[in-house]
Amino acid sequence: MNFRPSPKEEPEINLIPFIDVLLVVLIFLMLSTTYSKFTEMQIRLPVADTDVQRDYPKEMIVAISAEGAYSVNRVPVPGRSMDNIAAAMLDAAKAGKESVVIISADANAKHQAVVTVMEAARRCGLNQITFATQSSSRAGSP
Repeated sequence: MNFRPSPKEEPEINLIPFIDVLLVVLIFLMLSTTYSKFTEMQIRLPVADTDVQRDYPKEMIVAISAEGAYSVNRVPVPGRSMDNIAAAMLDAAKAGKESVVIISADANAKHQAVVTVMEAARRCGLNQITFATQSSSRAGSP
């Protein structure tokens, strides 16, 4: 009989499977967070009240309120007809046909109001149209 204690083997920790699992989890998290930005459907457009109007000669800001009222460079447009909007846009176009129309619509404005401004710009020959947006940091504040 052998009464000597057998030598104890040191437990060995194998890190390779642990690292493999962590890399798979890391890749999964990276892919899922990348796609979560694009699947959000909460769109919040800027309000019609702009902070300070920049005075660039080629820019014309057309604001549309939630009620459907229009203003061109902070000058209210009388009426809501396309002819009135087009006339106001022609008066405000300092750079002529090279003017850039910036549409700043309220989040509750009707889609038709934005299309009306785009059609009025087309009738005036103003082909450069862009939309004003707000940064995501201001989106939460009313």
